[in-house]
Amino acid sequence: MFTAEEEELEEKIGNENYKIWKKNVPFLYDRMIAHALEWPSLTVQWLPDKITPPTKGQSESRLVLGTHTSESEQNYLMIAKVVMPEDDDELDNRKYNEETGEAGGYGHNKAKVEIVQRINHDGEVNRARYMPQNPCVIATKGPSAHVFVFDYTKHPSQPASSGVCRPDLRLAGHDTEGYGLCWNATKAGRLLSGSNDSRICVWDVEANHPNKNAVIPLATFQGHTAAVQDVAWSVHRPNTFGSVGDDMKLMIWDDSVGNKKPVHTIAAHDAEINCLDFNPKSENLLLTGSADKTIALWDLRNTSTKLFSFHSHQDEVTQVQWSRSRLEIFASCSQDRRLCVWDIQRIEEVQGKDNYAEDGPPELLFIHAGHTSRISDFCWDPVDPWVIASVAEDNILHVWQMDEKIHSEDISNEILVVD
Repeated sequence: MFTAEEEELEEKIGNENYKIWKKNVPFLYDRMIAHALEWPSLTVQWLPDKITPPTKGQSESRLVLGTHTSESEQNYLMIAKVVMPEDDDELDNRKYNEETGEAGGYGHNKAKVEIVQRINHDGEVNRARYMPQNPCVIATKGPSAHVFVFDYTKHPSQPASSGVCRPDLRLAGHDTEGYGLCWNATKAGRLLSGSNDSRICVWDVEANHPNKNAVIPLATFQGHTAAVQDVAWSVHRPNTFGSVGDDMKLMIWDDSVGNKKPVHTIAAHDAEINCLDFNPKSENLLLTGSADKTIALWDLRNTSTKLFSFHSHQDEVTQVQWSRSRLEIFASCSQDRRLCVWDIQRIEEVQGKDNYAEDGPPELLFIHAGHTSRISDFCWDPVDPWVIASVAEDNILHVWQMDEKIHSEDISNEILVVD
């Protein structure tokens, strides 16, 4: 735990770093939108649709968000609309509006974020994820042991004043709350969940359920000896999933195997493991992020040792996610308030010790240093390959895109970041 003096010093340093970052936004980003939410969101995910009206010169995308309110205030699952200009002629990335927190020619209300739907939720939304085969269906985890499933088309845009939460399904099987939640990309309706009870559950939400308030899992998996922090399905192997937890273990499972035991159990890190992600372009690559401040790269064909360990974060890593369009690119966020973008193709590049100390390792492509509080979650835009949405504990939502020159093939290997 930090002392009061340490917390005050950390806040002062953070504020100074933010001022420096803000001055350099026009040189680092093609797009930068900062939007203050009413309450912090612990979760963010782009919905896969994007609307580009032919006459307006702008695009509309949508985000899934949640709230983490005070104890006396109602919580919501939310859908937000994000409007951004499409005409490159309108994008003047030398303009930055300090009041609105917008850059890229967005200082004249050409970009905006608007909450278009609120659905009553019991307690804060720890995580919310949509079903790939039917994005109208969203699963959530909160302080309840149940996992909730909502079809947002069946709920009004504004919630009932009673505050009563009415999910379309309540999934039973856990004893406590948690964060791990993932839909199967191949098998429609197959939902995976991990919780603090060290248990993993799988449901089929598309099956016929007589009791919609206590849907029994298809299968339950017990292997971890502490809280399961995250779970993920393999994109390429529909029966394979991974899990990580506070027992510092990475486990690989096959849900078609009858004995419900992990296929592989790996002592993956030196501290609790918070997150994992399978590469959507390569069936054998897997990432894990840990409280030991590192990210590990794994090859499922040989899990006896990690392929590589990524070092830059100064606090525990809370989320990792591969780019949806580039095999070699992934991002990570940490309690150090930084969101890092990495390029695994640069791992073998040689860098002098002086440059390493100043710029970080060669595989570190970019650092988004604009959040002044811990980052809770982030998500790559599935339509615009280099756009990321990120949310932090201070209510701030960022929608941003690094300058194209940073990731273009002819750029030097220096990291463009001011910290």
